[in-house]
Amino acid sequence: MTHQQKIVVYKPLPGDVAGWLAQHAELVEVDAKTPGALQAALRDADGAIGASVAITPAMLEGSRVRALSTISVGYDQFDVADLTRRGIVLAHTPDVLTESTADTVFALILASARRVVELAEWVKAGKWTASIGPALYGTDVQGKTLGIVGLGRIGGAVARRAALGFHMKVQYTNRSANAAAERDYGARRVALDELLATSDFVCLQVPLTPETQKLIGADELRKMKPGAILINASRGATVDEDALVAALQAGTIRGAGLDVFAHEPLDPASPLLALPNVVALPHIGSATHETRHAMARCAAENLVAALAGTLDRNVVNREVLAR
Repeated sequence: MTHQQKIVVYKPLPGDVAGWLAQHAELVEVDAKTPGALQAALRDADGAIGASVAITPAMLEGSRVRALSTISVGYDQFDVADLTRRGIVLAHTPDVLTESTADTVFALILASARRVVELAEWVKAGKWTASIGPALYGTDVQGKTLGIVGLGRIGGAVARRAALGFHMKVQYTNRSANAAAERDYGARRVALDELLATSDFVCLQVPLTPETQKLIGADELRKMKPGAILINASRGATVDEDALVAALQAGTIRGAGLDVFAHEPLDPASPLLALPNVVALPHIGSATHETRHAMARCAAENLVAALAGTLDRNVVNREVLAR
């Protein structure tokens, strides 16, 4: 690789990662919130690295971009078919964020079941004046049934915590069987309807695709146990939020633990925030110092290798490599 190559950086990188990347190419830092700035910078770039910004086909018209590297495992901000047609490699950062995201999922399970956020606020509001009674009791996690929709890397790490740490019965629905999870954690593959009807916790771990858009709607929520809790740390649009609000208000399900929303940042006026049986987090899935640094480094290494023609892992559209 030569120093003549240009890389657009549209999300701030840790200093050491930016320094390493600058040894391989000229960096052009862009504030993606400035209208037209990212598109203008891409026109004269070989590659780009960032996250949380949609890169549309129109933004790539007339550019010489050969590789894009997202600092995330999800890639719903990209039109993958269009990138493939253009011969642009798209790289992402699976694996490095698996464990921290699974920790967040389990934090949502525990917080929702034991009403941690609601009761912490209750204490801070000075309402703890006597021993609590049944009105403030939570529900057990230990020994319950966890249904995971999408048993990939993160779902598998959640299954491990559930089965080995909390002796939960794990069941899952997935396009293909996960033999390792079945062997190691006793996970049982079932149809979605059965999973919804028999799980105490329903955990979404699917990528956002046309097939998973509003995967959980009013019908699915009605199929869940009245005492069940919905956990979503995948993508907000996999749930019909209006249907979820209605189900939570009506007591169709017990509660929800949400790290993702259809529109982010979540509108402060969202009815979800008025419900005591909702734990809402600001999309913190992988947000630890250690993991975010590892993701940035992984994305930088992905981009350098992609531009050098040597990247053989973490590629979303592998068919481009075969050309």
